[in-house]
Amino acid sequence: MAESERLSKCIEWIDLSFVERDRTPEWAIQVGIRCHLADMSTRDASQFLDELGVQRSHIAVHNWVHKAKLQPVSTVSADQLAVDEKVIRINGDDYWLYGAVDPQTNEILHFRLFPATTKQTTRWFLTELHRRYRLDGVEFLVDDADYLVNVLDEDGYRFQMISHGNRNAIERVFWEIERRTSSFATS
Repeated sequence: MAESERLSKCIEWIDLSFVERDRTPEWAIQVGIRCHLADMSTRDASQFLDELGVQRSHIAVHNWVHKAKLQPVSTVSADQLAVDEKVIRINGDDYWLYGAVDPQTNEILHFRLFPATTKQTTRWFLTELHRRYRLDGVEFLVDDADYLVNVLDEDGYRFQMISHGNRNAIERVFWEIERRTSSFATS
């Protein structure tokens, strides 16, 4: 399958979760990717962005397209997902890291960081996860995280509260991240 065919299948919504820095506005990254998908060279796409007031090199446009190509294309085939939230500390402030893992493959499907844990932030995370992977009929494996359980129940998702077994996939991922960083708050 040609690169432009594969990437243009999801042209309505380009997932920009691969963006690590906020140096370039998201709309400009999307325009750059779309210009290249419309058969513009990366240099032409870069020049077009210059005309819009965003100065980025053709190498930056190439990197955006390359990284977008690495995005998962709805690979969830399991009927269960392990989902959890964890407090992390960044520059002395607490943030909540939400994560979803396929317990069969231990594949990290989605992570998102929020400055607070509320029903709304939980709902945003689940909406992004659902939109990205089309999770009809999937059962979520969760612990007793208040907001997570409440939102899953209120929004009609299938879920099971367990503290062992397949749900441990997300705990292993959080444990490995915690082991490699010093950002996690002590529990």
